[in-house]
Amino acid sequence: MRGVRPDARRNAWSTALSQPLVLAALLCTAAFATGAWRLPHTPTETLVYSGVLSVLVPVFAVVVCLQAARRVPGERFAWWAAAAGFSFNIAGDLAYRLLLVSGGEPPFPSVADVFWLGSYPALFAVPLLFVRARLAWPHAGTWLDGVIGALGVTAVAVAVVIVPAVPSADLSALATAANLAYPVADVLLLTLVGAVLAIVGFRADPVLTSVCVILTSKFAGDLMLAKAQAGGGYVPGGPLDLFWMANACLAAVVAAAARPRRRQQPAADTGSPVRWRSLVIPVACAVSSLVVLGARWGDGAAAVEEVLALACLAAFLLRTAVSFAESRGLHEARRQASTDDLTGLPNRRALLQRLDRRLTAGRPTGLLLLDLNGFKAVNDGLGHEAGDELLRQLGARLLPEVRPTDLLARLGGDEFAVVLPTGDPADAEECAERIATLIHRPVEVAGVPVQVGVSIGIALAPEHATDVSGLLHCADVAMYAAKASGGGVQRFSPGGPDAAPAPAGGDGSETGRLEVRPVLDADGRVVVADAVPGAGDGNPAGTALLPDALAAVARWWADHPVPVQLTLLPLDEEPARLPARIAAELLRTGLPPEALVVRLRTDIPDTGDVSALLGALRRSGVRTAVDGHGPGVLALTRLRDLPADRIHLDPALVRDVVADPRASLVVGHTVALAGALGGTVVADSVDRQTDAVLGRLGCQVLGAPGPAMTPEAFRAWLERGGDRPTPAPAGSRPAQPS
Repeated sequence: MRGVRPDARRNAWSTALSQPLVLAALLCTAAFATGAWRLPHTPTETLVYSGVLSVLVPVFAVVVCLQAARRVPGERFAWWAAAAGFSFNIAGDLAYRLLLVSGGEPPFPSVADVFWLGSYPALFAVPLLFVRARLAWPHAGTWLDGVIGALGVTAVAVAVVIVPAVPSADLSALATAANLAYPVADVLLLTLVGAVLAIVGFRADPVLTSVCVILTSKFAGDLMLAKAQAGGGYVPGGPLDLFWMANACLAAVVAAAARPRRRQQPAADTGSPVRWRSLVIPVACAVSSLVVLGARWGDGAAAVEEVLALACLAAFLLRTAVSFAESRGLHEARRQASTDDLTGLPNRRALLQRLDRRLTAGRPTGLLLLDLNGFKAVNDGLGHEAGDELLRQLGARLLPEVRPTDLLARLGGDEFAVVLPTGDPADAEECAERIATLIHRPVEVAGVPVQVGVSIGIALAPEHATDVSGLLHCADVAMYAAKASGGGVQRFSPGGPDAAPAPAGGDGSETGRLEVRPVLDADGRVVVADAVPGAGDGNPAGTALLPDALAAVARWWADHPVPVQLTLLPLDEEPARLPARIAAELLRTGLPPEALVVRLRTDIPDTGDVSALLGALRRSGVRTAVDGHGPGVLALTRLRDLPADRIHLDPALVRDVVADPRASLVVGHTVALAGALGGTVVADSVDRQTDAVLGRLGCQVLGAPGPAMTPEAFRAWLERGGDRPTPAPAGSRPAQPS
């Protein structure tokens, strides 16, 4: 077995040795059974049945238990205790048979009784060690379960076993003690079994369950033995010995099947339904104690079994109080885990649980995703405490206005959500409009009236999605679309790449919202389509153009992979939100990240937020560009702090590269540094001589943007070959689109 770990090799040998021993024990038991019912035996049969077969089976059980202790280190003490218990019983059996052979009836008590009684301490340890190997330290309620089980079983056993076994007065003190020792030890053994079952309950594995069965059957066997001896009907080698052998066989089978296992916490700590099922045994013990009290009460004497029954009932009442306290604590912990600390509203966990239950059951569900507009200005202008107060007041304002069947939750930051028990679009839009009206009302914060807006995205199940993540994504896309439109309510509109989500109640037309201008390189090839607002008054700019820009590039991207460029001037949205919004819009339109170029203008402050934004966009695959790359040290600093894919050189620097060698040197080093950082440097065309110098320095020269046109016109222009370079005479300027 080369290449096998030592512990695995040891386990394999242990298993291989245990299996034939178990088989031998079963064969010996079967052979014993053939003559156990034919009594009396001849001296030879008595030697074979009572002296050989009945001793061999527990010997095999001892060896298999020792192998189990070696194979399962975590339970080795329990298996050693089991092997010791069987060994003491074997020694007692041999001593008893030797006394029989030596002549006459053995005295009572004898050496055999010393060995038999000596087996009980080891047997007491077996269930306790098995429980300790399986469970981490139980909590107070679990210990009380064990006490209830022990007291209840002891009360019943004393009433049924101990009292009838009280010896007559004509026995000596030693004989009286020995005569009582067996039933008392058996009752204690049964008490331990009851405690173990009460502690472990329905979580007992096959090994622990079998151990409890073996110990309980020993108790039953001792009762049968006492009855047989009282009536003079016990004969060695008879059916009662077969009962002991079957018990030893079961122990051997269980030991051979033992494998390493992990410890587990009692299920009562988890708050699962198993917790209440585990109270079945304590309840049964309490009922049994009531039966004992009913049978024994009223004779004027406080018997031992009555005291035990009363103690069991007292422990059961204490356990009931502990259970209710644990239930209240568990309920409070669950409430806190699903509640937002700031507003007291349900949190994201509660929202996800509600959505999961409804969608799993296939119920129609509406989801409103709310994002406050202008909240960052409140935080920055009045401080975070004012922002927290604003959120608390808005939560208190919205909560009474939602229906009892709705769920209003705060997801985090300035985001809220509402779960509606309906898939009706009109109902969802009516609720969203009502919430938007409430949020637009001024709120007094720190003595200052504050007014914020809201962008609300609506998604419906099963119309838009049938699972939690899909419904959240649809609502998120709709919310960002509403934010791009300046706020308001937006319902998710599924569709292909050419479809943009339509505002709730609108037709989704984008006429006049956006135009594009082609930008060419020195070879006349289209580099990018620059997105600009349309000619109409009041059209959006900046990030508000994002849905229209992506809807436009989706028209031609499959046949002509020309990206669209969106210019931010300045940032009109919190930088941390923009990457997620762009990713959602790209996913909605089915476009790759390469279809978009985000260009930041000079007047955007050079902050860590902007640098983080560029880094996040670049990692996601969206190409980025920055403007206003000035000369000197500023140029190097901006290159380091703004990790963009493309750097646009300042026109003032570009114009001087022919006349001023220093400008040429700065451009050359800037190009080299940008290349080392993974970016490129571009400049607008000036004249033929300047463009030639820029080309030699490694700078890409771009022609002036062409005339603005609609996305449909731009697509038609591409179809006519606008994205392919047009041969031009030497020294001519790049051809402009017509």
